[in-house]
Amino acid sequence: MVGGDELQESALMSDLIDDPKPGQNAPEFSVSEISGAVKRMIEGQFSFVRVRGEIGRVNRYGSGHIYYDIKDEGAVLNAVTWKGQAEKLSVQPEEGMEVVAMGKLTSFPKQSKYQMNVMELRVAGVGALMAMLEKRKKALAAEGLFDSDRKQAIPYLPEVIGVVTSPTGAVIRDILHRLRERFPRKVLVWPVIVQGDRCANEVSAAIKGFNAMTPGGAMPRPDLIIVARGGGSIEDLWGFNEEIVARATAASDIPLISAVGHETDTTLIDFVSDHRVPTPTAAAELAVPVRSELITWLASMGERQVRALGDGLARRQQRLRDISRALPNPEEIVATQRQRLDLLENRLPRALQAGVDRRKALLVREGAGLRPQVLKRAVENKVDRLGGLNQRFLRAADTQGKIWRNKLSSLERLRETLGYHATLERGYAVVRDQAGILVSDAVAAAQARGLEIQFKDARVDIVTGVGERSVAKNAKSKYVRPKKIDEGQGNLF
Repeated sequence: MVGGDELQESALMSDLIDDPKPGQNAPEFSVSEISGAVKRMIEGQFSFVRVRGEIGRVNRYGSGHIYYDIKDEGAVLNAVTWKGQAEKLSVQPEEGMEVVAMGKLTSFPKQSKYQMNVMELRVAGVGALMAMLEKRKKALAAEGLFDSDRKQAIPYLPEVIGVVTSPTGAVIRDILHRLRERFPRKVLVWPVIVQGDRCANEVSAAIKGFNAMTPGGAMPRPDLIIVARGGGSIEDLWGFNEEIVARATAASDIPLISAVGHETDTTLIDFVSDHRVPTPTAAAELAVPVRSELITWLASMGERQVRALGDGLARRQQRLRDISRALPNPEEIVATQRQRLDLLENRLPRALQAGVDRRKALLVREGAGLRPQVLKRAVENKVDRLGGLNQRFLRAADTQGKIWRNKLSSLERLRETLGYHATLERGYAVVRDQAGILVSDAVAAAQARGLEIQFKDARVDIVTGVGERSVAKNAKSKYVRPKKIDEGQGNLF
C-alpha cells in the first residue's frame, strides 16, 4: 500500500518529467521544491554505490573534511568525506591513486550539483598498491629517513626486549622459544593487530609507547624493539607500508629490528628500521648471542689471558737476567763507600772531643764577665744614675707646678674682675623671669608672671600681673626666702 506522501512525490516527479500537452496548464514549482525532489530521487536510487576510478585533486580543510574528485576517461565525480568518516578510512585519498570508493550519492542544492559521500576507500588492485608504495618510498627517501648514518647499532646483550606483534600468533612463540634457547632475556609484548585497518595505528602507537617509558621505572624500558609479523600478501602487509608506521620507526630512540613477512616480502618499515631480518626467528637470533657459545668464548679468552700473562712474565724474567749480567758486582759498588765510612768512624771521636774543647774555652771566656764583683759594680752604677735622674725630675716637676699655680691665680683674678658679681657689690641687681631668662626692659617685666631679682647676697621672687603696662602700679610683691647665690667656681687654691 502506498502512502499519501509517496503518492504526492510520485505525482510531483511525473509532473517534472512528463511534457505537458498543448493547451494544458503546467504546474509551477519553487526552486527548493525541485531541488528537494532531485535530492530525494538521487539519494533514494543510489543509497549505496561502489565506484572505481582514479583520485584527482584532493583538498583537505581545517574542519577535517576532505573534498576530492574520482575520475575516469569520460567523466568526473565530486566526492566528499566528512571529518568523522575521514578518521575511519583505511586508506587516505592521494592524487593519482586508483581506488574503489564506497558510499552514497547526494546532491548539494545551493550549487545544483551532485556528489558522492565516500565512507570507505580501498586501493584497486595490486598494481595501484605498488605504485602508491613506490611514491611513498621516494618521498620518505627524499626526507633522509632511509639514510644509513641515522641508523642505530643493535645492543650486544639487551636486558629487556620489547616485541610488537600479535599475542596469539606463532610469531611470538617462535621469538620466545629462540630467545630461551640462545640467551634468556626479559621480554615485554605489546599486543597489536598485524593486519587490517587498525594495524598501522596500533603498531605506531606501540613503538611510541615503548619509547615513552621511563628508564628505571616500574615497567622497565626496552633496550631493543622487535616489530614482527609472519608472511602474507601485499594487502595483508599493507599496514606496515603506512607512513605513520615509517615515521614512528624513524623517530624511535630505541634501536628497532624489523621482522615483517618472509625474506621476499619488503615493506616501508624495513627501509626505516635500524636493522631488517627476513623472519621473526632471525630477529631473535640477531637480538642476543648464544649463551653457550659466549661461555665457551669467555673460557677460551680466559685461557689465552693466562697464557699471555705467563709468556709475558717469562719474557720479563729473561730480560732481567740479560740486563743483570751487564751490571757491576754489588760488592764492588759499595766497597769504596764502606772504606770511606770506616775512615769517618775513626775520625769521629777526635772531632767530637775537639768540638767540646772549643765550646768549653768559649764558655770560660764569656763567663769571665759574669763574676759577682763585676755584676755588683754595674748595679751600683745603674742605681747612682737612676737617683740622679730622679732628683732632676722632682726639681723640674716642682718648677713647672709653681708656674701653673701662678698662671691659674692670674686667671682667677681676671675672672672675678670681669664677672657681674663685682657689679652686684656696687648696688646693682640682676632681674630674671620664671623661666630664668634675663629681663632687660619694662615691657618684658610687665608680661612676666613672676620675677626673680638677684642681689649681692641673695635672690628674691616677686609675683606680678600679666599684660599690665605699668609695673609699679600693679606689682604685688611677695617676700620669698632668699636663695643662696651661686658664686660660681671659687679659688682652686
